[in-house]
Amino acid sequence: MNGVNVKDVSVAFGALKVIDGLSLDIAEGEFIVLLGPSGCGKSTLLNAIAGLLDVEEGKILIGGRNVTWEEPKDRSIAMVFQSYALYPRMSVRQNMSFGLKMAKTPRADIETRVTRAAEMLQITHLLDRRPDQLSGGQRQRVAIGRALVRDAAVFLFDEPLSNLDAQLRNELRLEIKRLHMELGSTTMIYVTHDQIEAMTLADRIAVMKDREIQQLGAPDELYHRPANLFVAGFVGSPKMNFLEGRIAAGASGLMFENDTVSLSLPDDVCAAPPAPGQAVTLGVRPEHIALDGGTWDGFRVDIVEPLGADALVWARRDRTSIQLRVTTDEPVKVGTPVALAPDPRRANLFDTETGRRL
Repeated sequence: MNGVNVKDVSVAFGALKVIDGLSLDIAEGEFIVLLGPSGCGKSTLLNAIAGLLDVEEGKILIGGRNVTWEEPKDRSIAMVFQSYALYPRMSVRQNMSFGLKMAKTPRADIETRVTRAAEMLQITHLLDRRPDQLSGGQRQRVAIGRALVRDAAVFLFDEPLSNLDAQLRNELRLEIKRLHMELGSTTMIYVTHDQIEAMTLADRIAVMKDREIQQLGAPDELYHRPANLFVAGFVGSPKMNFLEGRIAAGASGLMFENDTVSLSLPDDVCAAPPAPGQAVTLGVRPEHIALDGGTWDGFRVDIVEPLGADALVWARRDRTSIQLRVTTDEPVKVGTPVALAPDPRRANLFDTETGRRL
């Protein structure tokens, strides 16, 4: 069993509590991403699981075994850091095998593990080079390989792609996903502030803010049914459009309205229908709004950002600005009047006061 269970864990730096009573259950073989802005506690939680930080309260179990006070080397974990931290005078082969030699692993076993890891990461041809002869992406592959040779039960990644350019991030993201598929039962916990990394890699994502988990779920669930305004705004690129307004009683049911727009709401848009007059925030993804043929008239195209196959279009009316994602089959010109058509069945409603999804 390679699952990880965090039970009511608190971590403090002096009088400052960085994590307060947090719990998280991770199944064997699951890929969990801890996602959130800087300072939300995601790296602190990862370091506590690794044993690099002591917990003040609670306990941490790996494979059902309480490892709360065990040393990192005894937890059956392997960790990949943001910095490569490679030994500059050692070859790739020596870097990958160094930990195993310190653990007095038999030479034949070391060679087998290094060869297997190098093949999985496609760095076999680099084994005799030194780090200064490698690109950034190759160095990070070596750092991952150094962790991989340990045959650990749990892999921990602390923003391993942050120092790479966009193309290398995309390549290594695929390598990490492929690695998880090949390893099968190995549990992986990955920290990032990049929601694209989180959406593409994770089985489940734990979105964190202010040292708490705001929502834990599959990428599709977080994207289409965010638990609150923070998750709705943090997950998705470009982010969701938000319009503050109120609930009104329309001829065919409830409506959202403000001084600029109105929208008839489906009967099942909320689990418990809000009362007329309640202050709400309407959230609509840019790809769920058509550029023309709707009832939100009086808008004009303000900015167009071409992205190749599609484009981001900003439409403005008075002080209201709405972002749309549209195809580029027909060019959109700045200044063009448009009547926007949001899809009410794809809309999200949030309580403006609490931020919770209704």
